[in-house]
Amino acid sequence: MTPAEETGAAPSGAPRVWLVPTPVGNLGDLTFRAVEVLRGADAVACEDTRRTGALLTHLGISRPLVRLDAHTMHRAPAVLEAHPRLAYVSDAGTPGISDPGAELVRAAVEAGIPVEVLPGPTAFVPALVLSGLPTARFTYEGFLPRTGRERRERLAAIAARPETTVLYESPHRLVGTLVDLAAVCGPGREASVTRELSKRFEETARGTLADLAARFAGGVRGEIVVVVAGRPEGTLLPGETPPDPEAQARAWAAEGRPSREIRELLMAAGLRKNDAYALALRVTSS
Repeated sequence: MTPAEETGAAPSGAPRVWLVPTPVGNLGDLTFRAVEVLRGADAVACEDTRRTGALLTHLGISRPLVRLDAHTMHRAPAVLEAHPRLAYVSDAGTPGISDPGAELVRAAVEAGIPVEVLPGPTAFVPALVLSGLPTARFTYEGFLPRTGRERRERLAAIAARPETTVLYESPHRLVGTLVDLAAVCGPGREASVTRELSKRFEETARGTLADLAARFAGGVRGEIVVVVAGRPEGTLLPGETPPDPEAQARAWAAEGRPSREIRELLMAAGLRKNDAYALALRVTSS
């Protein structure tokens, strides 16, 4: 096996597209293989030529830079034709995750060009692990829509699903998103906020959605990942009425919950105070 085969680099002259992860903070997270691919590519395509140019200068690499971002990705077929051995990097992390790298992959596949994705840095996996929440199953939401029906639908889906959810958010929208999540999930839903991963001021805050919204109300900086716990089994969302209130109340009573707590849960689920009181009393005294 040749060194090129051992590292995954393509033989000289063979067309190929490499998606190359770049550090989300600490430059020491860049792999030797990533450096080798960047050095050997015909050109490096990227979202921001200034940012990527600074990275290549730091590495002592001189390669032609081509801008391919969300606004210029329509040029991908022409770029692939001009640069058969193309490396692509996003501003930070693994290309194709919440950036236009996925569109470049589709263009390469349609052109019959092999694609290789290098393992490397990403923000949401460390943040998920740091959250302390279950990781066996999770849903990655990327960035939520800023407003409108689609945002409301996505928030409702997060509230309802049983597995952990991971999403990205910008600093100036963080508190608004935490407040919106608290409204649909309930203020007591567990969550975490991780910012500035692998940088000097890295921070992970854990607590309820209400706690986190209050904690960051004064403002925050940096790249942010929010992790939200799944819906606990048997719980109701704010304003959600159980299909069978009595069956739900009896299930809570079987768990050993006191009458007062069952009454409050029934009221939170939309039952009138007197009805909730009578039902809670009935299931705990029978």
